[in-house]
Amino acid sequence: MRKEEKSAIVSSISESLQEYGHFYLTDIASLDANATSDLRRSCFKEDIKLIVVKNTLLKRALEELEGDYSELYPTLVGNTAVMFSNVGNVPAKLIKTLRGKKWEKPVLKSAFVEQSVYVGDEQLDFLSAIKSKEELIGDVITLLQSPAKNVISALQSGSGTIHGLLEAIGEKNN
Repeated sequence: MRKEEKSAIVSSISESLQEYGHFYLTDIASLDANATSDLRRSCFKEDIKLIVVKNTLLKRALEELEGDYSELYPTLVGNTAVMFSNVGNVPAKLIKTLRGKKWEKPVLKSAFVEQSVYVGDEQLDFLSAIKSKEELIGDVITLLQSPAKNVISALQSGSGTIHGLLEAIGEKNN
């Protein structure tokens, strides 16, 4: 591969790293053609960009970016596929789902999610439990709406009682 081709690949990887907020480094080495096609289709359905990269080119792309990605460098060995996503927990959920079938792969090498680095396949359960930004916003809105709904509900249910009480008092006085 010529130097120009390598620099084009590095810049392409850098663009993807900047475009997507989260990425997972996985090992998919032993998947056969059918399993790899299923993985690619599943990634497409979940809006995950999947690419297989050379470790040296990925490392070079990471070095070009702002921030410290040095914790990821030891995991750049062997076959590496990168799963890019705008939602932090979607790739982890997909990996768990695929493993629920009869697959042993993809194996999580490391991940960069929510500005944090996670190393090792044992982090998969934790990563799949992380809530996305949209889920957190939904939870906050639900929490904020709850007291208002309780007050409105109490006022509405009490209005019938207060109205009835006032009518009874009014009739008693007449």
